[in-house]
Amino acid sequence: MTNGINTTKHMSEPHSKRILRLTFSGWGAKLGLFWIFLLVFIAVFAPYLANSMPLIASEKGILTLPVLYYTTAEDVLMLSTFFGVLLLWRLKINLLKKLWILTIIVLGLTFSAQILLTPPKLIVYDEFRDKIANGDYDWFVLPPIPYSPRDYLRDSGDTSLEAPLSADKRIHIMGTDDNGADVASRMIHASRIALIIGFVATGIAMLIGIFIGGQMGYFSGWIDMFGMRLVEIFEAIPVLFLLLTFVAFFGRSIYMMMIIIGITGWTGYARYVRAEFLKLRKQDYVQAAIASGLSLQSILFRHILPNGVAPLLVAISFGIASAILTEATLSFLGLGAVDAPSWGQMLNQAVKSSTFNWWMAVFPGGAIFLTVFSYNLIGEALRDAIDPQLAGRVRVN
Repeated sequence: MTNGINTTKHMSEPHSKRILRLTFSGWGAKLGLFWIFLLVFIAVFAPYLANSMPLIASEKGILTLPVLYYTTAEDVLMLSTFFGVLLLWRLKINLLKKLWILTIIVLGLTFSAQILLTPPKLIVYDEFRDKIANGDYDWFVLPPIPYSPRDYLRDSGDTSLEAPLSADKRIHIMGTDDNGADVASRMIHASRIALIIGFVATGIAMLIGIFIGGQMGYFSGWIDMFGMRLVEIFEAIPVLFLLLTFVAFFGRSIYMMMIIIGITGWTGYARYVRAEFLKLRKQDYVQAAIASGLSLQSILFRHILPNGVAPLLVAISFGIASAILTEATLSFLGLGAVDAPSWGQMLNQAVKSSTFNWWMAVFPGGAIFLTVFSYNLIGEALRDAIDPQLAGRVRVN
């Protein structure tokens, strides 16, 4: 009797919830999701987890917040996106409206921060260490890792490599690099590049792919033929060599990387959307929408797309992993963002060193592996949940 009740409950649940339930029913997807959530938390709160300046301090009876004084537009972008998602998650409105609201909030706060916030470009970290050493602060609270990622020439000018926990008077839990910067701090701040390039590049590719693939699948005919030729042309472009060419001519820029990866990576999403639109355009509800005189935009993106988005989620998870690997490859080759902590850049330092320093290879290499592996685990689980041969059966608890 209980099995019948559970079966009826699972059959009556919405399709999207059923896919999510099947996706995260296994340990692999759960572990992957846990790592991604941990990475997101670390990236959002990076300035408050690793910094050479106090989070909060009292100087001559006056309360100061040094970290907030040096807040940048990038910090506002990360924080507004994180808290915006948390606030909108429980609102009972459709996903498209949530995305529009989130986009307006994030862009509005980020542009406002870009105009209003003017943090000093040059930060003298010794100033904070001297105040602590001289007892200028009545009291202070330091971050868990009291080193900034760009805090070079620290500790009386000692720039030598240090193995983890090898120093007597200071603690570097992951050691230091060849510039004397704390590896743990750089690992934490480098997670921002991994997340930003993955989500932004994949977002650009997804938008282009949905638009072109939707037109191809819905109209078919010569539009489909022209679109497929366009897909084949873009699939023939060697993305890595294109990135190397742009870096050689225009210099190193993380924004340029995201745009190029996004513009050249839309073909897979277009194929998925095209196949779904070809299948769904003859459904009764679509024909009813056409007969009712609804606009083409409404038919494509409010009726067909929500019912064909499931296979797209699989491609998105693999696309994010691919974008992260591409950025890490460029940084490993020494062509990544200038003076920005990156896991690939840290691996490059491990290779360039005359001696093998295991901590410079293990920690960033492990982070790249775990991140890419986590996205792949989630993508595989999504594919199994969507596949009718694997997920068509109802699991009876």
